[in-house]
Amino acid sequence: MIVFQHRGPALIRLSVIYAKNIQTYSYPANFDSRLEALLINRKPELNPGEEKWRKSVRNMLRHGRFKPTGRAKPASEYLLGAARKGFFPRINSIVDICNYISLKYLLPVSIWDVDLSRTDHFLVRLGKPEESYIFNQAGQHIDLEDLVVGCAVQDLDSPDDEGTPIVNPVKDSQETKTHDNSDHITAIIYAPLLSDQTSNQEIDQTLPDATDEFVQLISHCGDAVSTGSGILGPGMKLELKAVLG
Repeated sequence: MIVFQHRGPALIRLSVIYAKNIQTYSYPANFDSRLEALLINRKPELNPGEEKWRKSVRNMLRHGRFKPTGRAKPASEYLLGAARKGFFPRINSIVDICNYISLKYLLPVSIWDVDLSRTDHFLVRLGKPEESYIFNQAGQHIDLEDLVVGCAVQDLDSPDDEGTPIVNPVKDSQETKTHDNSDHITAIIYAPLLSDQTSNQEIDQTLPDATDEFVQLISHCGDAVSTGSGILGPGMKLELKAVLG
């Protein structure tokens, strides 16, 4: 079981996906064809509705000093650019599914190895001054001040335990990244909480749809994968058990 809390900005909803007993070399039977169709679909420019959504995703990350532009843009935009250039990274099943969901729904997604995080308690908050972490094998750092970050914590019941940042919607930490032997993972999908719920009912379904498809795909990455998922608004706390489907 994992415990997760949303202490982040009021304009963001989070979906949390928890999975165990994954085999990173095992893919859903139809994954390659689904990805190929998506890459073709993402070649043209976004339609007006998609472009409005893309801007909403960027705007949900605007806080204080952090500006989601250039190299600090959401990871979903990096994937969109890669797809248009004919280069889409293929790593292993769990990362590829994560990137597929991000590209299809135009939402940033973080994923990490739970065992490497050394805890089962996590929270999302804004990064503090002078916080940073290494995000690649070259040892490059990303500045986390005012950026939405997912943190590994030891005690969620303690208001003083703000945890150690391990992921964000731009670049995840190298320290807890999944690898070919990862079999115990958690993922976050970040989505804007739109103020006009009535006129955006179709868009507002994006996060649940992305979550359902993520779970459906990841559950086929092995013979005995167990999963759990849930959606959190600001201030919410969630306990998730991974259950065999």
